Amino acid sequence: MLFVEYPPCSTCKKAKSWLQEHGIAFTARHIKEENPSAEELAAWQERSGLSLKKFFNTSGLVYKNLGLKDKLPGMTREEQIALLASDGMLVKRPILVTEDTVLVGFKEAEWAKLLHK
Repeated sequence: MLFVEYPPCSTCKKAKSWLQEHGIAFTARHIKEENPSAEELAAWQERSGLSLKKFFNTSGLVYKNLGLKDKLPGMTREEQIALLASDGMLVKRPILVTEDTVLVGFKEAEWAKLLHK
């Protein structure tokens, strides 16, 4: 499993602790140091079944400073993915990538159900 995180993020810390408490092995990846590629993001979005908008960190400063709330609806999927791939701080986190699915954000009940914990 791949755990994509921004270590200072309190939600990421909670999710990481939850994984460790449940003995779930994972590889951690710092989203700012190793931003997901456009190819990864496209594949993750498809596997997650979520809309692409769910991959944007809508509460982040970069999102707000770029005025993306108004710009995203007019952008193509490819443009949105390229934008996400350009800056890890635009991507909602944590992201948990498993063989079968991708979870974005930390909702304990959702993670527990998926990981059978």
